[in-house]
Amino acid sequence: MGGWTALWARQAGLTTLLADAWGAGNPRATSSDETRIIRSSHGADDFYPVWSRRARDHWLRFGQVWGEELLIETGALWFAHREDGFETASAATLTGLGIPVERLSAPEVADRWPAIGTVDLAFATFEPEGGLLMARRAVQAVARAFAVAGGRFEPTALRPGRVVGRRMVDVIATDGSRRVAGSFVFACGPWLPDLFPGLLGGLIRVTRQDVLFVGPAAGDSRFGADRLPVWVDYDRAFYGVPAVDGHGFKLAPDGDGPPFDPTDGERVIDPASITAIRPFLADRFPDLAGRPVVETRVCQYESTPDTHFIIDRHPELENVWIVGGGSGHGFKHSPRIGEYVVERLLGAPVGPGEERFSVTRPRGAPAGLRSAAATR
Repeated sequence: MGGWTALWARQAGLTTLLADAWGAGNPRATSSDETRIIRSSHGADDFYPVWSRRARDHWLRFGQVWGEELLIETGALWFAHREDGFETASAATLTGLGIPVERLSAPEVADRWPAIGTVDLAFATFEPEGGLLMARRAVQAVARAFAVAGGRFEPTALRPGRVVGRRMVDVIATDGSRRVAGSFVFACGPWLPDLFPGLLGGLIRVTRQDVLFVGPAAGDSRFGADRLPVWVDYDRAFYGVPAVDGHGFKLAPDGDGPPFDPTDGERVIDPASITAIRPFLADRFPDLAGRPVVETRVCQYESTPDTHFIIDRHPELENVWIVGGGSGHGFKHSPRIGEYVVERLLGAPVGPGEERFSVTRPRGAPAGLRSAAATR
């Protein structure tokens, strides 16, 4: 979110400094790891699909401009266990918006992708224009594009500095030096609650999320990105990405993990996560059930109570913006988020549906925009 905000700001002609404590694509960042899913399904919500499609256009266009494949259109497959679930609502919403989506019976899924187990499925929905984003590569590409556009990048941590009246005057770097600016955007993911504890301490919950990569048998190419789509099992709260770029078949439990310190937390997965994936693999990808875990990652979610983002001006500081609360579904939207932040910086008003991003409004129950686990 911060990288795209900086890039759009620079392209709008603003003198811009982008700071990151450990550099673009570092392993502590929420946007690290190799891949992320891009999809348009968001249940009955018709706001995020529009944002997702605009972000998709940006990912494709900038990838072409930069000569890097950032979005791989594998399609996105949703496993449905009931007729009245997230998948049916999503398909109706996407159809109404003119976004391609298909409904597939369980036998059709098994016929198209024989590696998938379907015995417990009612049906599936398929977004042919969904896919995967090369996350670490993309973050680094955005940072390079920002520098080429004349932006300044500093590998340093910044924290709020002096405040005069209702304006922040500067921010403080790790060496004690200060950076003065007219406007400040804090898009710091899991570090936001520490930077603004009074405002965000009870609004953003940072949790540990284990991600695993399973290695198929030698010569078994059925689990690669050229043969299998990205997928989400909403009711069972798992998601996954086919093997790409030399990595294994990625999957992860999507329930919120325990509280996590993004700076000092050890990024070694809980062995219980390996145990947890085995029954799921036995049902959904049976030929992987006994295969070894070949890589792991520990990431984090920074979730708001209702899983909607925070993109708003600080209520007490007229030149400070808070951008975060990705809630496990923010990465794909980041080109649109950065574009939107710059629009607001340049004076655009809050539009229809965008009041959900307010930092001060009451936040209700989870909207379930990621998986059923997010509604519990």
